[in-house]
Amino acid sequence: MKISLVQMNSQPDREHNLRTAESLMLQAIARDTPDLVVLPEHFDWSGGTVPAKLTAADRMPGGEAYRMLQAFAARHKVWIHGGSLLERIDGSSKIYNTTVVFDPQGSEVGRYRKIHLFDIEAPDGKVYRESATVVAGESLFVYEAGGFRIGCAICYDLRFPRLFDALASAGVDVVILPAAFTLQTGKDHWEVLCRARAIEHQVYFVACGQWGGYTAADGDRRFTYGNSLVCDPWGQVIARAVDQVGIVSTHLDLARVTAVRKLIPAASHKASFVDQARVYRGCSRGERCNSSCGSHEQIFGTPISSSGRSARNP
Repeated sequence: MKISLVQMNSQPDREHNLRTAESLMLQAIARDTPDLVVLPEHFDWSGGTVPAKLTAADRMPGGEAYRMLQAFAARHKVWIHGGSLLERIDGSSKIYNTTVVFDPQGSEVGRYRKIHLFDIEAPDGKVYRESATVVAGESLFVYEAGGFRIGCAICYDLRFPRLFDALASAGVDVVILPAAFTLQTGKDHWEVLCRARAIEHQVYFVACGQWGGYTAADGDRRFTYGNSLVCDPWGQVIARAVDQVGIVSTHLDLARVTAVRKLIPAASHKASFVDQARVYRGCSRGERCNSSCGSHEQIFGTPISSSGRSARNP
């Protein structure tokens, strides 16, 4: 399967962003004829004020960004992994940060709503509070395209390995992560985390990012890292975007997934640690002993057990 990643520099200007996204997708179709096109997080809107962001949020189905992706997929007979866009919630003052996927007939296959919200203070002192405007999603989404089983995640999800454990248990061969990683965190953490997720679950890891600057609600300029990339199941970076708006394409080969999992059959070696814990409370004398003097307590959970299950048969 051939895949194209669209790296954008979205702004608080919806019409501009949608025109840019469509133009870049057309370039990918003309140059590389992909089977699947991936957009970055917030491809429809980045930055701006909270009221403007809420106004720009799309209805699903039926909103402008939604219809553009749907029509493009049907017209060009291509899968669209719609990065993420702002999804309106009727009756709420908040929105979802949502991936929507369309098949080559333009039918919606499903949606993933970002679970882990980006509430942090970056090393440069800039504060991000995604939860001020976004409601967290509650469920995972996996779909099948081109013979691959594909799991969804968005940006900050990258830092939470249990999400990817769950996707691996669902038998995914590919994980797609649209993102808008900050320049500050991206330069140190982006590639190493993407490669780690590919290696530990023996999957293709497709990470499509925003690149460049935008204006935040307070008028401050903020910068995203870009470096959209694809890692193979061995953790090698097989494609990477340059530092500009553009596209990067590569092939995904299911035989490569099979070969890596045959070399290191990690799924069959996986142990379950559910309800397994050991807590030691030292005695008052500070000694580590196994006596029953009552001055310490050891608590044991249920024993660990080998799962003995393949990734495709959780």
